[in-house]
Amino acid sequence: MRKIVLASNNAGKLAEFQSLFEGLKLEVVAQGQLGVTEAEEPFGTFVENALAKARHASAATGLPAVADDSGLCVQALDGAPGVYSARYAAMNEAGQGDADNNAYLLQRLQGIENRRACFVSVLVYVNSPDDPRPIIAEGLWWGEVADTAKGNNGFGYDPLFFVPSLDCTAAQLSPEQKNHFSHRAQALKILVKRLADIQAS
Repeated sequence: MRKIVLASNNAGKLAEFQSLFEGLKLEVVAQGQLGVTEAEEPFGTFVENALAKARHASAATGLPAVADDSGLCVQALDGAPGVYSARYAAMNEAGQGDADNNAYLLQRLQGIENRRACFVSVLVYVNSPDDPRPIIAEGLWWGEVADTAKGNNGFGYDPLFFVPSLDCTAAQLSPEQKNHFSHRAQALKILVKRLADIQAS
């Protein structure tokens, strides 16, 4: 089994990565288990932040690394919260954590009819810190922001992210269902295919 460091300490993300990487001879280990600190995320785009995190984790461990930068982009808010999704409320002095982020988003959308939004996940894989050809995969999951939170699964904005085609929020899906439909699942499938092609060549 080849070991890959995941440039995140998010338990939810680690579980999703481990599940979707099962078909490959790859062992995914969270960077925290290897003593790696969190990388700075100073950029305004998902791809730049993901690349910075992957290079940081690879440099600290000497291992290949995969990083995810993801968030919710709401059309009526010009793409916000975007790359600031995890700290949306804190940036606006409206609290900290998932519940406060969700409450602040609903506050921002009061009186707005257009609730169209998408979850975005950009994955970056590097073989080494200076890899000149990182593998980049993007996944989008379209839906809309619900008026009230529903469901107890998932994390982040999942309780507010309503998917009309499924008639439920992301938080009402089982982990297995979410791993089939989600933005991260879509990006991971692209990444897994690219890695499988490399292994086969």
